[in-house]
Amino acid sequence: MAVPKQKQSHARTNKRRSQHRITPPAVRSCPQCGEPRLPHRVCGTCGHYAGREIIASEPLDAAE
Repeated sequence: MAVPKQKQSHARTNKRRSQHRITPPAVRSCPQCGEPRLPHRVCGTCGHYAGREIIASEPLDAAE
């Protein structure tokens, strides 16, 4: 069974743990409506992706 020969110092442990931070998700603005959206995903507001309408948006007065 592998056992370390010496104790690892606190500084060395903390240097390794410095990479364990959480990064915020990348957010881009939609070129059609300007709302924030995740990259490579359909915009939830207008339904566009790569210059095309993927999800058809309904008129607001039709929902009533």
